[in-house]
Amino acid sequence: MERLVLTAPDISCEHCINAISRAVGSLDSASMIEGNENTKQVIVEFDSGKTSLDQIKEAMEEEGYPVAASWSAS
Repeated sequence: MERLVLTAPDISCEHCINAISRAVGSLDSASMIEGNENTKQVIVEFDSGKTSLDQIKEAMEEEGYPVAASWSAS
């Protein structure tokens, strides 16, 4: 499993975190494991053999939260 930290500037509240969690969770083998509206970041864990970063970004964008930056987390 791979972990990514994604920054989405439009995150402003717990509702945003919940919407992102549902969107990412609908993808095969992906889930949001942490979200923070103060830092505007979410940590996503996924199997890169089944789900791509582009699919995660697309799912978030469809909910109205475009990703501005991403990087691998340990």
